[in-house]
Amino acid sequence: MLKGINQWGFPEGTSLDELFHHAKLAGYDAVELNLNPFGGIGLTMESTPDEAEAILALATKHGIKLRSLSTSLLWRAPLSATDPAVRAEGAAIVTKQIELASLLGLDTILVVPGVVNADNPYDECYNQSQDEIRKLLPIAEQHGVYIGIENVWNKFLLSPLEMNRYIDELDSPMAAVYFDVGNILQYGYPEQWIRILGHRIKKVHVKDFNTNIGNGAGFVPLLSGNVNWREVRRALHEISYNDTLTAELSPYAADPFQMAYDTSRQLDIIIGSPNPPQE
Repeated sequence: MLKGINQWGFPEGTSLDELFHHAKLAGYDAVELNLNPFGGIGLTMESTPDEAEAILALATKHGIKLRSLSTSLLWRAPLSATDPAVRAEGAAIVTKQIELASLLGLDTILVVPGVVNADNPYDECYNQSQDEIRKLLPIAEQHGVYIGIENVWNKFLLSPLEMNRYIDELDSPMAAVYFDVGNILQYGYPEQWIRILGHRIKKVHVKDFNTNIGNGAGFVPLLSGNVNWREVRRALHEISYNDTLTAELSPYAADPFQMAYDTSRQLDIIIGSPNPPQE
């Protein structure tokens, strides 16, 4: 498996040249870029093909692979929104992700499909988000880019069986899962999800979580939470996953670049051998 780190793991405002330099020095194979708001570093909704190709050239110069594209913009414009204008904004964001991913040679984009809340009931979120994704899948198929549905704290798709159903109902080879190991700890076991989701998983985010804290403050450095990394590794091996493990953690306050270096060493331990000896 490849070691990756998300752009959010570096201090805000870090240039891509400096980011790729530190990522390579820390021992990463890949960096996951984000589609950022206007004025952000790297890719935005205003990025041109020439700008995207320049970013690819810069990553290549540093020996860094680009494998996937994330975004936080869908939280403000969910595909499940009751307002058609908001859904249209969300669709434009996903379309831009697909187009940029194709230009950069990426095979997967991360998509948060919708948000369940008091004004957007679970069943409506399910149906509305699927309807919007079905409109986007022909674009994904044209560009050869997977739409990777991620499990996040959006009160939605709370079972691996339901996630399977959601993906399979989309009936497209480009409908897939972007699985986040740490996000599952609040309501499940990542190794079980991995085995059940199987071939649908195209990319994996890694973070650790302390269930005794149980809220957003519970996300902790890799190997220091409640994830059973031995079983996660074994499950990934069983489904023949051999792509990128992308760390999605925040920089340390005291030394913002050190988190990337520490996490790289922790990923070495997590990846290890596919069938570690029993203790």
